[in-house]
Amino acid sequence: MKRFEGKKCIIRSYGAGVFFGTLEKVEDNNCVVLSDVRRIHFWDGAASLSQLATEGVKRPHNCRFSVVVPSCAVTGVLEIIPCSDEAIRNIMSVPVWKQ
Repeated sequence: MKRFEGKKCIIRSYGAGVFFGTLEKVEDNNCVVLSDVRRIHFWDGAASLSQLATEGVKRPHNCRFSVVVPSCAVTGVLEIIPCSDEAIRNIMSVPVWKQ
């Protein structure tokens, strides 16, 4: 998991959901620290997190991605998927979902 440090990744956790951000540090086998983080509540136009990490989404205006927070720690990490440059550009361009 440490080989992904410094890269933009999709993080899937057990209880907190899905996140997109730069993996700063792997604290242990199931806790990571991220920077420039968006929580991904809902995505449209990708069949899986694998497709999201490689291609991004096809319908960005239907997605619910949070505001960017400077940093956070995520526990209960189940999956870390590094993102392609195409996916990074796409995910970062999804409008902020807020009320």
